[in-house]
Amino acid sequence: MDVAIGLLGLLTVLLEGSSGQGVYAPPTVRIVHSGLACNIEEERYSERVYTIREGETLELTCLVTGHPRPQIRWTKTAGSASDRFQDSSVFNETLRISNIQRHQGGRYYCKAENGLGSPAIKSIRVDVYYLDDPIVTVHQSIGEAKEQFYYERTVFLRCVANSNPPVRYSWRRGQEVLLQGSDKGVEIYEPFFTQGETKILKLKNLRPQDYANYSCIASVRNVCSIPDKMVSFRLSNKTASPSIKLLVDDPIVVNPGEAITLVCVTTGGEPAPSLTWVRSAGILPEKTVLNGGTLTIPAITSEDAGTYSCIANNNVGNPAKKSTNIIVRALKKGRFWITPDPYHKDDNIQIGREVKISCQVEAIPSEELTFSWFKNGRPLRSSERMVITQTDPDVSPGTTNLDIIDLKFTDFGTYTCVASLKGGGISDISIDVNISSSTVPPNLTVPQEKSPLVTREGDTIELQCQVTGKPKPIILWSRADKEVVMPDGAMQTESYDGILRIVNVSREMTGTYRCQTSQYNGFNVKPREALVQLIVQYPPAVEPTFLEIRQGQGRSITMSCRVLRAYPTRVLTYEWRLGSKLLRTGQFDMQDSTEYTVSSLSRDSYGIYNCNIINEAGAGRCSFLVTGKAYAPEFYYDTYNPLWQNRPRVYSYSLQWTQMNPNAVDRILAYRLGIRQAGQQRWWEQEITVNGNIQKGELITYNLTELIKPEAYEVRLTPITRFGEGDSTIRVIKYSAPVNPHLREFHCGFEDGNICLFTQDDTDNFDWTKQSTATRDTKYTPNTGPNADRTGSKEGFYMYIETSRPRLEGEKARLVSPVFSVAPKNPYGATNTAYCFSFYYHMYGQHIGSLNVYLRLKGQTAIENPLWSSSGNKGQHWNQARVNINPPTSFQLIFEGIRGPGIEGDIAIDDVSIVEGECMKSDQPANNLRSGAVGTLAHIRLIPVIILMSFLSHQR
Repeated sequence: MDVAIGLLGLLTVLLEGSSGQGVYAPPTVRIVHSGLACNIEEERYSERVYTIREGETLELTCLVTGHPRPQIRWTKTAGSASDRFQDSSVFNETLRISNIQRHQGGRYYCKAENGLGSPAIKSIRVDVYYLDDPIVTVHQSIGEAKEQFYYERTVFLRCVANSNPPVRYSWRRGQEVLLQGSDKGVEIYEPFFTQGETKILKLKNLRPQDYANYSCIASVRNVCSIPDKMVSFRLSNKTASPSIKLLVDDPIVVNPGEAITLVCVTTGGEPAPSLTWVRSAGILPEKTVLNGGTLTIPAITSEDAGTYSCIANNNVGNPAKKSTNIIVRALKKGRFWITPDPYHKDDNIQIGREVKISCQVEAIPSEELTFSWFKNGRPLRSSERMVITQTDPDVSPGTTNLDIIDLKFTDFGTYTCVASLKGGGISDISIDVNISSSTVPPNLTVPQEKSPLVTREGDTIELQCQVTGKPKPIILWSRADKEVVMPDGAMQTESYDGILRIVNVSREMTGTYRCQTSQYNGFNVKPREALVQLIVQYPPAVEPTFLEIRQGQGRSITMSCRVLRAYPTRVLTYEWRLGSKLLRTGQFDMQDSTEYTVSSLSRDSYGIYNCNIINEAGAGRCSFLVTGKAYAPEFYYDTYNPLWQNRPRVYSYSLQWTQMNPNAVDRILAYRLGIRQAGQQRWWEQEITVNGNIQKGELITYNLTELIKPEAYEVRLTPITRFGEGDSTIRVIKYSAPVNPHLREFHCGFEDGNICLFTQDDTDNFDWTKQSTATRDTKYTPNTGPNADRTGSKEGFYMYIETSRPRLEGEKARLVSPVFSVAPKNPYGATNTAYCFSFYYHMYGQHIGSLNVYLRLKGQTAIENPLWSSSGNKGQHWNQARVNINPPTSFQLIFEGIRGPGIEGDIAIDDVSIVEGECMKSDQPANNLRSGAVGTLAHIRLIPVIILMSFLSHQR
């Protein structure tokens, strides 16, 4: 159901400040907290420590002032490890971390910036408290172990628990609490090097009574309501450290696809050890099946190879560990090369000279690798002229050589080397090498039309090196500049046909590429190489690619489009267009930019202007959106006490804004104001007429009324000029008391539902009551209490103490203000900021008791400084009290009402304010200021301002 909303108001324009800045101001920032904090402590000058229990919800809010509205960014520096919210920043006012973990402790920074002055930065340190389950381990003096591990020997029970803050330990034997000195056979101490994180119980020369059940209790003294934790250990004459045995070989060599089972059994240990399997290269394979001490890997692959260890632990002595290495057989990457006679400079194979054929494979395990040589399919054995050798594995692993001494015509043919593994199960690798009169070393050439090679950005291109010779080797491609990587990111790329194919060519790939022969599958001679030049053409890169220009009718604009880079740079032409209409064309000579001017804007000259700068590869485009739209208004969020109410069920809101760049376009004629309840679809709209020109920095105020409690509303504001509607701005207004980011000014008339965040003190006898004359009980006590709030309104609210029965004389009601943060204390001796604290009080009745005000400083929760006091009947009218305060740190104010001797003793307060700066001087003496209080007390006369109001209710 849509609810009609009243829009009240005459538009009020306030110009504040000077030099045309008005209310524009650089940002300030303050961090406030909610969620489940254990403790907040002031630290140094402006830093605070926020303590929270692990698993709870952290909620920090960054409150800012400044106009335009500052942008907020949360970042973090580490506690123990770097953590930046998963490598991203948080740009909301509120940082919320559910289920906070210990690694998320650290220093959190809120940064606010709006382009004016320096960014404002505040930080808070978050300390995460936790207590892990303690662990007890048992050890014996080194060198004293016998077959009976604990027979007449000294034993140490060590208790360890991870915690923050540091843990405190206590020991029990059965139900007996063990203390240092309570038993001569027991010593309790903390090693100095553990910083209190370990507690050791030393049992000297075990006695029969020492065989017992021991308990270690770890405590962090109930901070953050973290309970103590306990672990127990049964010490007996059978207590022993673990021992294990592996029922497998080491190493284990298997074929791919086989299933492998590793069995680990315990051979000793009391209490019974637990068994775990680990892998040296990281986590166990996902397909691993564990059953107690048995580990099974089905269908094993090369990636599953490595060292596997079984570890047994029962917290007695050191864990036992046994390991085995799993090797998975593999044969891969077969290659060959031909080496001509090394004693001659000729790279060719010649009759009567030596020639060597080498074969290489990668084999696992290398010791199982065997080679066989064949000529034309027949087995070949080593002889004086056909020498078969295997290269030293340290020099060239997995390599065999066939040296043919004094090459003859009868030696021509096909030579085959076959690599195999002795264990079988792996396919052999067979490599054929042809030796004949046509076996010649390689040569590289680049076809004439293939270098330089010209292409355009985004195309697919093939660089080609023609290789001749027999056999044809693998070709290696690289950049001529050795520091530059190839398009695929590698330093070198292999090619079997001499062609390098590049997809989606970019301008960075322009340059010279080197192709060269490798020894693999060819001749082991000095590499042949050739160069290919690649030229990538690309259309002009221009600036600006897009620019919005706002200007009013009748004014001139000039648009400029500049070339940053282009290839080729010659024959650059340009054309200016408005939509599809051609405006001007031309050609670049020496200049790198072109301009177009509209001397007098008219409605027809608004639109999108495109400047196309063209070369052989294409066109670069500058686009200009020329418009007469007004810039968006900027809502003002720093309004002091924008919310008020004059009836029980509705409230009003003072909406304020400035206009961004008001002189950039035609004069703003009006604003279209839209408002709707949060979650509703329909907007209620009204035009607000503007008279005269708006200046930069002018603060515009418009009052919204008839807003229903406690609903929130979306407000949309759109400026209107002769051109039409400008850019809109939307904000949300809420029914809640303002929280001042930094205490500059605070006003509270107790009109809102949460009474400006004041709270009732839990230590008093009864509470203050919120009331208005219109809503008070018809059975109220006469001859005491106010007839209206401080402004004279029957609907306005105030706070008072009800002194009717069952209240007794001397009973107290205490009302506590929110915490006010002040500017941090200057460490170089500057004085604290002064504030004028004022309030109105009403003390009418023959039984009036006392009204006291106290100042409570942060960090001094038990100390309350008397600030002001008054007693007795002051008449049927409101009085004002004013006091200067100079708090050195965050503070609270406490109003204490004390019941007098009878029921006609109601005391009321209203319109509490705190304003930066000392109270104004007054000739009226402070006749009831408590001795020792600071400041003056005087009445302030207020001049009422009458404004014209009109009810607007236009529905769109």
